Amino acid sequence: MSSSFSEHLIGQSPKPSPSAAGKGVQIVDADERNFMAEVIEASQSIPVLVDFWAPWCAPCRQLGPVIEKVVQAAGGRVKLVKVDVEANQSLAAQLGQLGLPLQSIPVVVAFWKGQVLDLFQGAQPESEIRRFVESLLKLAGGAMPATEILAAGKHALAERQAEQAVGLFAQVLDTEAENPEAWSGMIRSLISLNETESAEEALSQVPEKLLTHPEITGAKAALELHRESQAAASELDGLRSAGNANPDDLGLKMKLAAALNGAGFRAEAAEILLEILKKDRDWEDGAAKTELLRFFEAWGHTDPITLTARRKLSSLLFS
Repeated sequence: MSSSFSEHLIGQSPKPSPSAAGKGVQIVDADERNFMAEVIEASQSIPVLVDFWAPWCAPCRQLGPVIEKVVQAAGGRVKLVKVDVEANQSLAAQLGQLGLPLQSIPVVVAFWKGQVLDLFQGAQPESEIRRFVESLLKLAGGAMPATEILAAGKHALAERQAEQAVGLFAQVLDTEAENPEAWSGMIRSLISLNETESAEEALSQVPEKLLTHPEITGAKAALELHRESQAAASELDGLRSAGNANPDDLGLKMKLAAALNGAGFRAEAAEILLEILKKDRDWEDGAAKTELLRFFEAWGHTDPITLTARRKLSSLLFS
């Protein structure tokens, strides 16, 4: 397809774009004058994504910032070229004749060595665009480094896309078998999928030297808490009713907190434990505080719910 594009896009000499003059610039605009230079010629040395869009296209405006973010995260290994099909109708018509489906935008086309490798249509979530770019980089022999795959895995897990996160963390572990963050992410992702046995198996495979690492102890705590909370979660409705009927029963509130956590209502679980501490911070030798700290370790110390609950705990203890 390389020869087809270069031969059929007549009237376009490879003129350098002013926006490409600065070293390291990876997001540029192209038109009929410089499409050959910015896309066909450039793709000989770097994978190029071409975002075909128009100002009136709402999905285009939704996709634009997301794809730019992913390209910037790729750290210079992929280039993004943006083509306004409204302003470049002749170019769009030529490309349409060569088989690109530009009648329905947005369309993102991946070029490598002057050829179309892949494309997608319509606005896509960031996770799908990351996967698309990763696939392109692999085909071009420039796959993302482990640090970026790890970051993508963490993002996927935070967005509750646990299946995708498992795959990303596995990619990291294929090349870095002693990466504690990847092992922790893998275990937490499997917990999110409620695959307890698989999470236990993953924990058993963690290199011994990593077992005391905070990432691994936190993942282990999350697995232990998951086992306990799952059993309690089945009693959630009954515990809610009993708690409403017996608002001063702190033992019942402790059970309710465990059930809420097991059912995924983490913020509410934290609030219940904070309520216990407000009533009696020394109840059962500070059991509510101990349980809340265990929640923090299991959820992760940088988790937004952890951070919010920790601020409330500090305010309560030091007021």
